[in-house]
Amino acid sequence: MHVCIYVLLVVGDLTITNTVSALYPTKSKSRRQRWEVKPSEMANNTLNPIRAIVDGMKLTPNPDKPMIALSIGDPTVFGNLPTDGAVLQAMKDAIDSQKYNGYAPSVGYLQSRQAVANFYSCPEAPLEAEDVILTSGCSQAIDLAISVLCNPGDNILVPCPGFSLYKTLAVSMGIEVRLYNLLPEKSWEVDLQHMESLIDEKTSCLIVTNPSNPCGSVFNKKHLQEILKVASRHCVPILADEIYCNMVRCSSPSLASLSSDVPILSCGGLAKRWLVPGWRMGWILIHDRNDIFGTEIRQGLVKLSQRILGACSIVQGALERILNNTPQSFYNNTIGFLKSNSEICFSELSSVPGLNPVMPSGAMYIMVGIDMDHFPDFKNDVDFTEQLVTEQSVFCLPASAFEYPNFFRIVVTVPEEMMLEACARIREFCQSHYRPPSRDSNDLDQ
Repeated sequence: MHVCIYVLLVVGDLTITNTVSALYPTKSKSRRQRWEVKPSEMANNTLNPIRAIVDGMKLTPNPDKPMIALSIGDPTVFGNLPTDGAVLQAMKDAIDSQKYNGYAPSVGYLQSRQAVANFYSCPEAPLEAEDVILTSGCSQAIDLAISVLCNPGDNILVPCPGFSLYKTLAVSMGIEVRLYNLLPEKSWEVDLQHMESLIDEKTSCLIVTNPSNPCGSVFNKKHLQEILKVASRHCVPILADEIYCNMVRCSSPSLASLSSDVPILSCGGLAKRWLVPGWRMGWILIHDRNDIFGTEIRQGLVKLSQRILGACSIVQGALERILNNTPQSFYNNTIGFLKSNSEICFSELSSVPGLNPVMPSGAMYIMVGIDMDHFPDFKNDVDFTEQLVTEQSVFCLPASAFEYPNFFRIVVTVPEEMMLEACARIREFCQSHYRPPSRDSNDLDQ
């Protein structure tokens, strides 16, 4: 009796084992013999040009001089440009209400989207809540805009010099980047003929940055209209990076307000104008009055926004009051400070032999050309700025990071006394390394 029971149990176990084996057959050929975990192609193709250059520099400041960093595009670093009290109060009230501790819709709260639409709407380019996608900073807005417009194998047109993130995102997605020239002798206006020559049937997006990072340039109405004509002729939509909009010292309308037919995705956010880059609040404004994007692009943006639960819900809760309650005096004071510092920097460096600053009209940067022929001690702008740190403890960003060699970028958000000190050190550095044209070369020229 005991033997029979044992046999039945064994048979039962075998039956269960065979059933499991039948449901989940072992694939002996697919079994890995060793660990081999590799990064994805997207990860391998992702490169930040600024980090690639800066991380390779040998930055050893002069121990006898305190470091002055003019390289970081963050207006909060030195504490001299705080945001307005109304902005802080809106955030405090949003936190205290405890209404915004949960998940928001992936595209943002309807009320917050409507607040942005109301703030930026104008008769020439009207907006409704459905035309606004809230994002985690302007960087995510740019990411979503490129992602919805472009496929691997497409190409996009990017300004040179221009913000490095465009290339970082595009190349990681298998999108070709074609650089169109900006002209320093024309205050960084677009070389329209060069830009148009780059367009072909695979061009899916034209990126226009106005005001510009890194140039600090601001395009006038006529030039913006000329850019729109090129886009219209070739039926290419525009991604307008307008994160620095209204941080200007001259008149410059939005691209969308001038467009009669070109569809535009305008990317912006709180970071710069409200001096809170760490709050990570951005947006896409969809301008498509002729319904060229149709429902597909809008639905595409919604789907892409669902990959992560976008913008911070607390900042969204404060957004309507931030936009409506920030006093005009706050904006004016910020612009006034940036204007003053830009003028100081331009004036001080214009008289330094071998340097050619280009006066900005907006944003918070100034680009300075280096006449490398007069600085034979250095191979290029990276070498120049690296040695400037070593000798003078002043760090400017070499413009090779923007694929524009023999320039460097200065951030003008530092306190005024620090700007003056930095300019004095740059002058001293240049004077010690500057070499005038040789007499022989002058004779040859004659």
